[in-house]
Amino acid sequence: MRRPMREDDVLSQLPPLRRYARALMRDESAAEDLVHDALLRAYERRSSFRLGGNLRGWLLSILHNTFIDHHRRRLAEEKRDAESALLAETALPAEQESAVRLRQIQQAFLHLPEEQRAALHLVAVEGLPYQEAADALGIPIGTLMSRLGRARAALRSLEEEPASSAPSARVAPRPHFRVVGGRDD
Repeated sequence: MRRPMREDDVLSQLPPLRRYARALMRDESAAEDLVHDALLRAYERRSSFRLGGNLRGWLLSILHNTFIDHHRRRLAEEKRDAESALLAETALPAEQESAVRLRQIQQAFLHLPEEQRAALHLVAVEGLPYQEAADALGIPIGTLMSRLGRARAALRSLEEEPASSAPSARVAPRPHFRVVGGRDD
C-alpha cells in the first residue's frame, strides 16, 4: 500500500533544495526566495505528484523550473526596459537655447514703452488682478487694459515680423517667442 506524501517528507528535502537554490542563484537571500516559490508551486500542484514517486527529484525539478521561469522573466523585463529606453527621449534641449530665448524675451520686454512694460509686469509677472494693478499704477482700469492690449500686440508683432525684413543695425534681433493672453486688435 502506498502512503500519501507527508509534510515531514517535504521538510526533510529542504537542505538539498536550499543547496541547489544557492548554486543557481549565488545569493543566499535570492536562494531562499526561490525555495519558497518552488515549495509554493509544489503545494499548488501536489496532485501531480505520483504516489511512491521520487519526492526529491520532483521538488528539485520544480525548483529548477521555477529558476528558469524567474530567469526568463528577468530577461524579458530587461529587454522591455531596453526597448522603452530607446523609445524615451534621451536628449534634452540645450540650456544655451533656453538662455538665448529668455534673453530675447527680456530684450523685447525692455523695448516696450515704460507704461506698457509696467502694466504688463504687474499683471503677467506679478499676477495682480487688473483692479489692483490699476490701483498700484494710479490709473483707471480702462487705461490699464488699453496698455496691456498695446503691450501684448507689440510683443506679438515682434514675433510675427516677416523674416525677410532686415532689422537696422541699432535694433535688436527679432525675438522668437509667443505671447499668451489678451486679444489681437
